[in-house]
Amino acid sequence: MQHTKVEICGVNTTTLRVLSAAQTEELLRRIAQGDRTARQEFIEGNLRLVLSVIQRFIGRGEMVDDLFQVGCIGLIKAVDHFDLRYQVKFSTYAVPMIVGELRRHMRDFSAVRVSRSLRDTAYKALTVRERLTAELSREPHVEEVAKELGLKKEEVVMALDAILDPISLFDPVYSDGGDTVCVMDQVADPFDLEENWVEELSIRESIQSLSKREKRILALRFFEGRTQMEVAKEIQISQAQVSRLEKGAIERIKKNL
Repeated sequence: MQHTKVEICGVNTTTLRVLSAAQTEELLRRIAQGDRTARQEFIEGNLRLVLSVIQRFIGRGEMVDDLFQVGCIGLIKAVDHFDLRYQVKFSTYAVPMIVGELRRHMRDFSAVRVSRSLRDTAYKALTVRERLTAELSREPHVEEVAKELGLKKEEVVMALDAILDPISLFDPVYSDGGDTVCVMDQVADPFDLEENWVEELSIRESIQSLSKREKRILALRFFEGRTQMEVAKEIQISQAQVSRLEKGAIERIKKNL
């Protein structure tokens, strides 16, 4: 009866608290200031989120207690990396991190064995991808990851594919007691032409408000895939200036959108 178990890892799930929007904002503000008590309180106040996410992994041969513990690790990582400046709900940010932690756990203990070398390559690629995402402020191309590792693009793609589990579009991602959010709900419809047209128009208008230098920086960074150092050399300013101008331009575009 694991599906209806009330106590998980010694925690009575029926007594778990739910934070209000005001409590969430206040605790996040205190956490940002280094308040460890607020951090612990916030983690405990989001355990129901973990319970919701692990439902999609139940029935795959793993104990619910194990899934809950792994999900809590993902929650803690989300708490430690979340920034109020992201301007998204904490749950929106945390769910993918919890799911990712659970999927890594399932991969490591999967009955389908992937060779050690292939798995090591995949994990190195994931590490490089995270680092490049932070450096470039965007998702890096496979070619960029492969170049960092000194491997062929095909090798990186093969390694990453080997550690992925297939999922259904109907798999639940999150539920707060109301409507359940499934994978398909988070996948954009490429044929929704009206939505795409409006979004493209909004982006174009936002970009037009930027200065000539800012437009040039964004074009080099995101359309030509240049690094900040390469952009700085081309337009003859410092890398720090490129970073500041790029960040400011992106923030204004987000604000306009």
